[in-house]
Order: sequence, then structure tokens, then C-alpha cells
Amino acid sequence: MKSKMWSRRTFLRTAGAFGTAALAFDPRHIARVEAATQSVAKMTPEEVAKDEFYWREIQLAFKLDRSLINLNNGFTAPMPRVALESVFRYMDMINMLPVHYQGMVAGNSETLRRRMANEFGCDREEMALTRGASEALQIAINGIDLKAGDEVVTTDQDYPRMLTTWDQRMRREGIKITRVQFPVPATQDFLFKMFEKAITPKTKVFHFCHITNLTAQLFPVQRLSRLARSKGIVTIVDGAHALGQFPFKLRDLECDAYGVSLHKWLLAPLGNGCLYVRKDMIPRFWPLQAAPEQQDNDIRKFESIGTHPWAIRAALGESLAFHQAIGAERKAARLRYLNLRWVNALRVHPRIKVLTDTSEPAQAWGVMAVNIEGIDVRALAGFMRTNYRIIVVPLVGGAPPNSVFDYQALRVSPNVYTTLEEIDTFVEAMEDAVKSGVPDTSDPIPAYPADVTV
Repeated sequence: MKSKMWSRRTFLRTAGAFGTAALAFDPRHIARVEAATQSVAKMTPEEVAKDEFYWREIQLAFKLDRSLINLNNGFTAPMPRVALESVFRYMDMINMLPVHYQGMVAGNSETLRRRMANEFGCDREEMALTRGASEALQIAINGIDLKAGDEVVTTDQDYPRMLTTWDQRMRREGIKITRVQFPVPATQDFLFKMFEKAITPKTKVFHFCHITNLTAQLFPVQRLSRLARSKGIVTIVDGAHALGQFPFKLRDLECDAYGVSLHKWLLAPLGNGCLYVRKDMIPRFWPLQAAPEQQDNDIRKFESIGTHPWAIRAALGESLAFHQAIGAERKAARLRYLNLRWVNALRVHPRIKVLTDTSEPAQAWGVMAVNIEGIDVRALAGFMRTNYRIIVVPLVGGAPPNSVFDYQALRVSPNVYTTLEEIDTFVEAMEDAVKSGVPDTSDPIPAYPADVTV
């Protein structure tokens, strides 16, 4: 049935007749989002970001525990109902006769590959579907040939699992790992020059985040990729927190490999990720698990993992459709609007410091970091959970010794289902902490990077 355009009058009349529960359990979730999006089609993304009528429709597409305020969507985000229901549907199908239906569901991968490539701007023969960013990036890190003495330049703020992977290659093969350091926030020019100065005749790989999982520091990926290519250096980019959070095209980055966790900002089921590899670079990367020689030039060699949870993979299609129904530009504008609401409200407090660059729209969206002078962030996170039922993650820097990455902060990451009331509650909690302090009785929350799952 063709979706009709929704008006505010239609929405209120439906809500009055059946109640919000009827709206929340409507099985045609994506059709409803698409219809709501049609009603704001003539508005700019920035205007839509402030339209609470529209975002209420998005919020109703999720099954959540509203007794808690989840501001740690940078870890993993809840999937919309339509994706959750899809997982169960595919699991039921496969379970009826696995040897028969598993192959049928697995066949959806080619459709997903095409849709993902079309949406995020690359050739479908450059898009591998993986189980997460860690797997995708380990394929690239372990798959590139290096010899003793070769150098890799990365940063001390990259994801711990990836740094551990490089360190293992260093111990095993005798390569050199250089971890450059930078303050937060840093300018794009500073980051570019930092990598440029680190190049030596033995530098073979640049590894860095598109946007860091710690403070949402954005890197100049295209500039660094062009610099690297001019020197014969391979670029491996950690895009775990980028794809689905703000709009860009993979081909425009010009990097050689790019790994993503799709359970974060694309709202996909846990166990979904992707790996982009520039087509002419595919033969240079070995797969994580062995593949036949005839696949040397085939992006599918990176998907060879043995038995796969195909229901989780297949449900990715619904999360992608949900993302497309909202629109990447509208989504990014909303995330920035939510974060700037608390940033602007708290700027008046001299003890509160935002460690994410919010000066330009192209610098910050769904992830920001903040601290309060004189208050340990682990205790602050515990205070938030105990007193306000707010879930945030504390960050503690200072490794290696004397690093410029030496600070404490809360990482704040709302999502499209987050309400203004929840953001305002966070503001209230921060102001309460500034005014009254955080009592010693607050149970502290373990800090990152000790908890490497953030």
C-alpha cells in the first residue's frame, strides 16, 4: 500500500484514537519514517533537526528502556524495531532447515554489498561485509606484507585493539611502530603536519582514525591519503565511528583500506561491519582466513570465516533502509543539534571544558567529550548513573608516560532516538555536579582505556 504524506493533524488524530502504543508497535516502521520524511522534504537538514514532531516519529521506531538515558551510543546503539524483527524472522527461517535455508539467506549478501556500496560511495567489488571494525581492520593490518625494519605510523589515540594488533606484528616480525601524539582538540593542519614529519625512508603504512572513538577528533583523511600515496605509503583508516554518523563517500577519501562497525551509527545488529579496499589494492592484502588463489583479486576473499550467523548479516538490510529513510544529512544535523544543546547550555560554567572542536559544522556530530575541573570522571560517571540514570563512558588518558593525550573526560554520544528532555537532564546533572560536587559514595565507573569495549 502506498504511503501517504503525514501532517501534524493526521499524527495527532491517530495518536488520540489509538494512543502512542499503537504507533510504537506499527509493523510498517520504515514506511512511517519515509512518510514523515516526505512531510519535511522542503526543509533544510538544520531545520529538520529542530522539528520535534518529525523526531518523535523516529523515536517511536525503537524499543527502548526509557528509565535509563543512553548517552553511550558510541559503544553500540540499539537497532530499530524493523531490524530487530528481521533478525528473528531470518533466524526462524534458518532454524526450520539450516542446510536448506542458510544458503538462501546467505545469498542476500550480494544485494547487501551492492546497496552498501551505492549508499556509501564505492564500487561493489570494493565492499566486503565483515563482523565488525576490529575484524575488518585486522584483515588490513595483518594482511599487508611488511618486513623487519619497516615502519608504521599511527597515534596514541587509536583504538586499543588495533594498536595491540600492530604491537603483535612488531614483536613477531620486528617492524617498528611509531605512535605520534596530539592534543585535543587539534586542527586539521596540525594533524597533517604531524604525520608528514613522522615519515622516514622506511615508512610503509599510515594507520589512523577517520574520527577518534575518544573525543571525536576528525582527521584529514583525503589529504593524508594523498600524502601517503605520493610517498608509496599504504593508508589504513579506522572508520568505526564515522560511517552512518555523518555523510561522506568512501571513494572521496582516497585511502587504501577502511574498516567500519555498523552496529554503531548505522544501527545494525551486533556482528555487522564492513571493509572497503580500493580495487587495485585488493591483491596486496592477504585475507584473515585462507582463501583460494583464484580469489586474490576478489573482495569476497576477506569474507571467508567459516560458518557465519547469516540472520544477523541479512538484517543489515533493514538498518540500511532505516538510515536511508531518515537521510544522512538530516541524521548528522540532528546529532549535532542534540550535542550543541548541552554544549551551549554548559559553556557558561568556567570549570566545564568541552574537548571536541565544535567551531565548525564539519568538525563534530554525534560524539563529544567534556569534563569538570576538579572532579574525577569515573566518579562523575557513577554519579550520573546513580542519581540521574544517565549512561556515559569516562575516558582517562595519560599513556604513554608524559603523553599530550593526558586528560579526563566523559564521552557523550546521543542518537536519533534521544529526546530533548534527556539532553536537558544531562545538563541538569552536570550543573548539579558543578554546584554540589560528586559525593565519595558515588560508585565509580571503570574508565576507558581499561574498558576497551567502548
